[in-house]
Amino acid sequence: MAARHLATALEDLGEPTRSAQQKRYLKSDLTHLGVPVPAIRRVIASFARDHSDLDRSALIAVVSELWGAPVHEHRMAAVELLDRYGSILRPGDLRLVERLIRESKTWALVDPLAINVAGGLVERFPHLATRLDRWAADPDDWIRRSALLALLVPLRRGAGDFERFARYADALLEERAFFIRKAIGWVLRDTAKRRPDLVTRWLRPRVSRASGVTVREAVKYLPARDREAILRAHRS
Repeated sequence: MAARHLATALEDLGEPTRSAQQKRYLKSDLTHLGVPVPAIRRVIASFARDHSDLDRSALIAVVSELWGAPVHEHRMAAVELLDRYGSILRPGDLRLVERLIRESKTWALVDPLAINVAGGLVERFPHLATRLDRWAADPDDWIRRSALLALLVPLRRGAGDFERFARYADALLEERAFFIRKAIGWVLRDTAKRRPDLVTRWLRPRVSRASGVTVREAVKYLPARDREAILRAHRS
């Protein structure tokens, strides 16, 4: 019942002209309603106000029903629900998150699942970080990207497990997959906002192995002298 209510609310907000553009942009096989992300979040916020006592089993049931429909906005809503109610998830729910990432096939779904949902679980239950060790070596590009991004939020705050991220990034630095190269640079960039020296020390001896997209992202918040030195080394 709750999932059907959410689906109807999303369908009422659909914009047909936007749906075609969105589908092309994401290269998606799903049905697209053309609902902007802020509007999806407003629907979920309203649902959460009316269901503040939603328990974990009910949450998983709603998420599973929404995800089961091959509709992009329904799946986005499922991801937003997992994020919104993240505090009631349990360690075993990381298996569900992994399955959803494998089925997502697009950064638009993978990234919030990895950063907010998987990352939130790993931060609350640190022993789950060993699961990320397996993800970092997985054949699926999106799972490997998720291993990196699941560590992003605490690193952005100036905390987090940089050693684990660095181990993954070093092994993946010569990857050909664009979205993995981008993810390495993204995490380095956000880490550098609070710990630029750490990023400089890590990146400088590896610059010849890193892709252009990784380097360009990573140096954005470094001091000018370090940024120029790394870019010069990469060009040479």
